Amino acid sequence: MALKEKATAMVVKQGIKALQKDFDKASVNMIELAEKKYAGDPLYAKILGGLKKALTTEGYVWREYLKSLVVDTDPKMLEKLVTPIMNAGFYSYETRKAAIEKYNCNIPWAILIDPTAACNLKCTGCWAAEYGHQSQLSNDDLNKIISEGKELGTYVYLFTGGEPLMRKKDLLHLCEENPDCLFLMFTNGTLCDDAFADEVKRVGNLLLIFSIEGNEETTDARRGKGTYKAVTAAIKRLKDRNLIFGASLCYTKLNAEVIGSDEYADFLVDLGCRFAWYFSYMPIGNSAGPEILATAEQRKMMYDQIRKWRHRERKPLFTIDFFNDGEYVGGCIAGGKQYFHINSNGDCEPCVFCHYSTVNIKDPNTHLIDVLRSPIFMAYRERQPFSDNMLRPCPIRDNPGAIVQMVKTTGAKSTDLVSPEDVEHLVSKTIDLAKEWKPVADSMMQEHGFIKNMPRSMAMYQDVEVKHIHDFDEFNASVGE
Repeated sequence: MALKEKATAMVVKQGIKALQKDFDKASVNMIELAEKKYAGDPLYAKILGGLKKALTTEGYVWREYLKSLVVDTDPKMLEKLVTPIMNAGFYSYETRKAAIEKYNCNIPWAILIDPTAACNLKCTGCWAAEYGHQSQLSNDDLNKIISEGKELGTYVYLFTGGEPLMRKKDLLHLCEENPDCLFLMFTNGTLCDDAFADEVKRVGNLLLIFSIEGNEETTDARRGKGTYKAVTAAIKRLKDRNLIFGASLCYTKLNAEVIGSDEYADFLVDLGCRFAWYFSYMPIGNSAGPEILATAEQRKMMYDQIRKWRHRERKPLFTIDFFNDGEYVGGCIAGGKQYFHINSNGDCEPCVFCHYSTVNIKDPNTHLIDVLRSPIFMAYRERQPFSDNMLRPCPIRDNPGAIVQMVKTTGAKSTDLVSPEDVEHLVSKTIDLAKEWKPVADSMMQEHGFIKNMPRSMAMYQDVEVKHIHDFDEFNASVGE
C-alpha cells in the first residue's frame, strides 16, 4: 500500500474510534472535512450532501442504520475493513480504468469464485451437489486469481460453490494473506460453528452471507430438513459477536410471497442482517426444470416491495436485487463488466448463471487478462447492455436470443461437470417467461423511467454502451446456427 493510502487508512481508523465514542458529532465533522476536500467534484458534492442530510435528520432510518453499523459492530472488525473498503470503493477505480484503456476489455470490480464443488446439502434446482467432491481450485489457483486481480484493480472476492465452508482453513488463510481485499462468502450456514465464528471475528475482512429460503417450511423444503434451524443458529453466533453479515435469498414460484413480505424483511432485520441479496431462481443444468421459476407477476412484486423498503418504509436493511437492479448499474454486469465467475474446475464463466466458457484459469499460461479478452467475454462487452430497458438486463432470462448467439458464435462449451447442457436447451426453459416479462418491464419503464445518474464506475464503459451492438433477436433461440 502506498504511503498516501496508509495515511488515509490511519485517518479513517481514528475516525472509527471517534464515531464509536460520539457518532452524532464525529459523523458530521467527517462529512464537512470531506466536503472541503472534494469541493470541486459535483458527484462527490451530491453524495456527501445527501449523506450529511441523512446524518443530521433525527429519526431518519439510514442515520440510525449507519449509527448502529458503526457503534454496534466489533471495533476490531471495523478497523480491519477500512483498507479493503477504501481499496474497493476508491483506489481501485483509476487502476481499473487504466486497465480497460490498455487492454480494451472489461475489468471487474469483483470476482465470484467456487473454491470447491463439494457441498453437504442437495438443494432443489442447484447444480453443485451433483458435481462431487473432487473438483476444486488449489491454493495456488486461488492465490493466482487474487494476485492477478489486484494488479488490475480488483479487490472484492466472493466465495460460493458448492459450500465454501468445506474449505474453512484454506479460505481463512487466504483472507489473512490479503488484508487489502474484501471477501464475502455465500454459505448455507450449517458448518458455521462457534470456532469458525471466532475465526471470522479474528480475520475481520470476511463477511458471511447466509442462504435462507424464507421460513422453516420453505427453507427445509428446498434445502433439507433441519437446515433452517442450523442457519438461524449460525446467524445468532455472528450476531452475538457483533459482526457484519447478510442474507442471500433465492425466490421461486413457491416462496416469493414469503420472502417478499414486509414481515420477512422485518424478520431479517431482527436476525441482525445488515444487508440482503435477492436472486430469482434460474433453471441451470439439464436436470433443473422451470417448474419453480418465479412468475412475471412475482418478479414485479419483488421489484415493488424492495423499492418500498428502500424509499418509503425505509427498512434498516441494505438490499440488492440481482435481476431487478439493472437500472442502477446499467443493465447486465456480467462478462467482467463488474464481475465474472470462476467455477471449481477453473472454467471462467461470464456469469454464475452462464455455464459456458472458452478459457480455464488453471492453464499456467492463462492470465486474468486472457480470460477477460476471451471470445465469450468480449462478446458480452460488445453487446452490453442487452436491452435499452434496464429492467430487462439478462441475456439468459430476459433476452435469451443473446446468449444463444454469443455461445454459438464464440464456440463456448458447457462447463457442467456432469451433464453438459446445450444453450438452446437452457433457453427453452426461460424464453416463455422472458416473453411474459417484456410487456411488464416495458410498462414499468414507461411509468418509472430509470436512474439517469449511474454510479461513477459506469462511466468507464459508456464508450462501449453507446454502440448498442445488438446483432441478435431477443427471443430467437436458433440465432447463430
